Amino acid sequence: MIAACLPPREVTRPRMTLPPNACDTHAHVFGPADRFPYAADRGYTPPDAPLEKYQGMLDTLGFARGVLVQGSAHGRDNSAMLDALARRPDRLRGVAVAGTDVAPAVLREWNSLGVRGLRFNHFFRDGQLHYRGGVPLDAAWTLAPVMAELGWHLQLWIDVKDLPETIPELKSLGLPVVIDHMGRTDARAGTATAGFQSLLLRAVGDGWCWAKLSGAHRLSRDAPDYPNARPFHEALVRANPERLVWGGDWPHPRVEGEMPDAGHLLELFQMWTPDPATQHRILVTNPAKLYGFPN
Repeated sequence: MIAACLPPREVTRPRMTLPPNACDTHAHVFGPADRFPYAADRGYTPPDAPLEKYQGMLDTLGFARGVLVQGSAHGRDNSAMLDALARRPDRLRGVAVAGTDVAPAVLREWNSLGVRGLRFNHFFRDGQLHYRGGVPLDAAWTLAPVMAELGWHLQLWIDVKDLPETIPELKSLGLPVVIDHMGRTDARAGTATAGFQSLLLRAVGDGWCWAKLSGAHRLSRDAPDYPNARPFHEALVRANPERLVWGGDWPHPRVEGEMPDAGHLLELFQMWTPDPATQHRILVTNPAKLYGFPN
């Protein structure tokens, strides 16, 4: 049986105003299912979260720009995301999912619509990829030449504990790398693990790897403030704020625990990143560079 996801909570408007051209770099559009059907082999069924609702969320939070990441409920059919990019080329960019069977000409067409990277899945549970329809990292070797030609990055869904064996391969691919959700590890393990300290921090600190300050609600179950996720956030900011972006993960598919409020997640970012110049870099300067928005 395919699990049904809860709908997102009503978004709270944050108390602090965002800077001009701020960007939420991680969200999804789903459906509407009668136009963009969900994949038959999906691992979950989300409520419809079409472009109009997504833009309403951005408007409420004060984001001028957004980055859509292909959600696994649609599998490798990027139609819903590509439609959103085509309708709002001024405001949106995208990260798609593609297998080795996708022709270079198709990737070039996606680039013209605003796609700026491909997402790969190296997050395992019980020896299998956690999200059905995800593309394994091995496929990046076939896709990397066209990705490099287009200036795209590789976004990776991985538990940081699996990075030791993966970093040499990521470096060999020769592409910018973006790690999802602060390494998507269990916050109860703390930041002193070899996976986080020696690898993710070193990679971000050395400047060849980016990380998303997103998914506090995926690291921690301690809603709504997720205090044991805060040290991960702060450690990354100390390591290299020039290689960080922020995302709310709306509409929070497949959440294990209480449904978060995207507005409160943004307020946590502001609280955990109190320096205005660093906030501006993470919300404005860095995403403009990574996703090709105009300055």
